[in-house]
Amino acid sequence: MSFDLVGIGNPVYDIIVTPWTKTSGRVLSGCSTNACLAAKRLGMEKVGLVGCIGPGFARRFADDMKKFHLDSKMEVGGTETGGFHLIYDEKGNRTLDVLGVAGKITPENFPKEFLDAEYLLIGPILGEVNLELLQFIRSSTSARIFLDPQGLIRVIAKDRRIDHQCNKDEFHKISKLVDFVKPNEHESETITGERDPVLALRKLGDMAKGVPMVTLAEKGSLVMNGDRLYRIPPYPTHATDPTGAGDVYAGSFITEYKKSGSLTEAALFASAAASIMVEQTGPDFKMPLDKVLERKEAIRGRLTVERLA
Repeated sequence: MSFDLVGIGNPVYDIIVTPWTKTSGRVLSGCSTNACLAAKRLGMEKVGLVGCIGPGFARRFADDMKKFHLDSKMEVGGTETGGFHLIYDEKGNRTLDVLGVAGKITPENFPKEFLDAEYLLIGPILGEVNLELLQFIRSSTSARIFLDPQGLIRVIAKDRRIDHQCNKDEFHKISKLVDFVKPNEHESETITGERDPVLALRKLGDMAKGVPMVTLAEKGSLVMNGDRLYRIPPYPTHATDPTGAGDVYAGSFITEYKKSGSLTEAALFASAAASIMVEQTGPDFKMPLDKVLERKEAIRGRLTVERLA
């Protein structure tokens, strides 16, 4: 059984509130989950998920996986399922309060058959992935590894609110094990100490083995390849709910890169797909391929490339 893509990271069930919409109770989400849902809807055939979930949501998650046609292997245990209460203001700023924390993914509980994949997306939510797991994965598969580091730099502060901290030594070691790394601009600042996303991208490039990229919400994204900086334009739209936009960017990027092998085509495709995600809320989001391709072509002419000194 060979997978096109396997997402590694705990699923969550979130409550989401924005000035324009809110969920009715908790809904399925999570970095690896949203990325895999997008990839599946954009044509990837064999897509899987690996993580941990609490017993309270195990049956619901199994039903969701059947509904969305994803293969999964979840370690069920502990007392909680991961989740956040997300509240956005009109400028897109958000707070994350922890609703639950599921177990950690370890080499011992990792399903070995899910290592047989062309691409692995490491998309932790809150500390369930660490250096030991990445070392095990890297030594156990020839898959190309894409890292979304959001869950590596989150910590629970007072009142169960999320704060951001980075163990720079551990992150540096992890970055040497992956082929792509994609923080958003706030995460890249936490990792590198640089507020300017271009400077942050260059520092990521210095520490990482593979291709670094930084997503910039409504400003698009940056991708670095050698001494070339690609400024990927956004598709202009109204963000009803920004949740999962970066996750969809990751899953869509992998989908197109697997097909074309082109960083620019993959990044344009991912930017277009993310613009569709922010117009919707929840795991039932639509991701029509023809609409993604139409938006990709609409933004192509605004792509710029710079040579870094």
